[in-house]
Amino acid sequence: MAKISLAIGLRTLFTVLGLLMLATLLYTLFTDGSPFRKELLTPWMVATLIDFYINVVALAIWVVYKESNWISSILWIVLLVCLGSIITSAYIVVQFLKLSSQESSQDPMYYVLLRHPNKNGTAPHTEHSSVMTLRILFSILGVVMLGTLVYTLVTDGSPFRLELLTPWLTATLVDFYINVVALAVWVAYKESSWISAVFWIILLICFGSITTCFYIAWQLFQICGQDPAYRKKNIRGFLVRQHSNDVHEPKACKRLMCLPRL
Repeated sequence: MAKISLAIGLRTLFTVLGLLMLATLLYTLFTDGSPFRKELLTPWMVATLIDFYINVVALAIWVVYKESNWISSILWIVLLVCLGSIITSAYIVVQFLKLSSQESSQDPMYYVLLRHPNKNGTAPHTEHSSVMTLRILFSILGVVMLGTLVYTLVTDGSPFRLELLTPWLTATLVDFYINVVALAVWVAYKESSWISAVFWIILLICFGSITTCFYIAWQLFQICGQDPAYRKKNIRGFLVRQHSNDVHEPKACKRLMCLPRL
């Protein structure tokens, strides 16, 4: 029952957040006009946009992993780039709506995070090299964002100035932090204790995509070819929580894996 409540709660949360961002976008468009104006691109606005889109990269990679074909992946990614957290929220809600009652009652986060296996129950062979690629990608993106933050602090001073809070920067920050909520939900699910979860979430709030990149890279570096939990060398173990050296799986999945093969 608690698991079903979790699924309903998260579905409701992201529905509300999506509507909040849609209202924020429409309000800012009507009151402040087009966002495509050169004068809006202050140094801190540029830094915020870089921060925002690095988080979008993380979410887009999950979308590519989840989707069964490139057409739907590209469509969702284009929408993510154009509409930000409105699409993040919509995509997450859609994934929760796809869950069966059995999946919702077992472990909804597990089934939302992972894609459905192929008919033969195996992951595509292309995932075998994805871990190394993602390690490099997020290491680079983290360094880029850290460099951007330091450069903007040195050249433009503190970001905590009232004159910086233009309507479009405010809307961008709302957009940014809704994506942070999505990432924070994953971190809370992934971490084995509330202390570590709260620690990482605070870092996410304070340092944005620097923390996103560091956390993802750190998790990916935990993946080892010799570790039995990661023999397939794909990102499955990276997405879901770990207990000891074993990837957490709902009991029903474990029972299915134990069935004798015909």
